[in-house]
Amino acid sequence: MKLVVTSIAEAATGVRDIAFAAPDGSELPGFVPGSHLVVTAGERTNAYSVTSDGIAPQNYSISVLRIEDGDGGSRWLHDRVSIGDVVDVEPPRSAFPPAARATKHLLVAGGIGVTPILSHLRAARRWARKVQVLYTFREGHAAHVDEVVALAGRQAELFSDRRSFTERLDLVLADQPIGTHLYTCGPAGMIDHVVETAATVGWPESRIHFERFGADVLDAGDRFAVRLTESGTTLDVPSGISVLEALEDNGLTIPNRCRQGVCGECRLPLSAGTPVHRDLYLTDEEKGLGDAFMPCVSRASEGSTLEVPL
Repeated sequence: MKLVVTSIAEAATGVRDIAFAAPDGSELPGFVPGSHLVVTAGERTNAYSVTSDGIAPQNYSISVLRIEDGDGGSRWLHDRVSIGDVVDVEPPRSAFPPAARATKHLLVAGGIGVTPILSHLRAARRWARKVQVLYTFREGHAAHVDEVVALAGRQAELFSDRRSFTERLDLVLADQPIGTHLYTCGPAGMIDHVVETAATVGWPESRIHFERFGADVLDAGDRFAVRLTESGTTLDVPSGISVLEALEDNGLTIPNRCRQGVCGECRLPLSAGTPVHRDLYLTDEEKGLGDAFMPCVSRASEGSTLEVPL
C-alpha cells in the first residue's frame, strides 16, 4: 500500500506520532488490536504497533521512539518524513490480539510498550470490556498518558518510579478474577518480571500474553548448525547471529523485510530439526507443524540441527 503522511506530532521526548491515510481519503482495511504496520523507512523495513482504532479506519497511526544506535528506521521516520510524503506500508497484521472471551483484560505497559496496549484499550472501551491498566514510564518520557487515562478512567494506574510499580504489580497479579487475561509490552526486563511474577502466583500460561519489541530484545541464543540439504552445506550459526545473517554471509539471497519476525517475508521451509520459534508471524498451529520457521529471529532447540531444503 502507498499511503500519505497526514499528521506528525511529538507524543513525548523522543517519540513521534505519525498518521498515514489513503491518498484518495478512502477507508483503509480494518485490523484487530495489537496489530503491526510494516513501514518502509529508507533502506530498512520496520514493524510498528498501530495505536489507532481498527474499526473502519480512516488512518493508521504509529508512535516511533527514536533509537540512535538502531538500524536507522526510527531516525529516518524522525528526520526524513514530512506531512504529504508517500510511504510504502504493508497492511496491518495481528501479532498480539486480545482474547475475546476473557472476563477481564489486565494491561501492563512500560515506556513505548504502551503502543499496542493503547489499541487494546480502544477495543475494550468500544466493546465495554472490563479492563485495568498499569503503565510505568520515566518522568518526562510518557507517551499517550492522556489517552490512556481518557480510555481507562479510574482503572488506569500510572507509575514513574520502579519500586511503586513493582509493589503494585505484585498485589494486582495476586488478586484478579478467574478468567482474566494478562497482556504486557515494554522493555525486556519488565516483561520478564511481569511474566515470572504472574507464573509464580499461579497464572495459567495460556492467559499470559506478551510482546517484545523485536529481534533486538531477544537473547543471543546458543550456537547451532543449519544443514542445507540441496547443496549439502552445513552452516555454523554462532550466538548472536541469526540464521538469515548466516545464509547471507554464505552468498544466499533470502527475501526479507522487517528482520524482526513480524512481516513473514523470510519464511523458510524446514525438512528436519526442532526450531525455537521466536517470531510474531506464524500461528501456534503453524509452529506446531514444525515445517517452517522465520530465519531472522528463530533458532534451534538445544542439540538440534535444522535442515533447510536449499
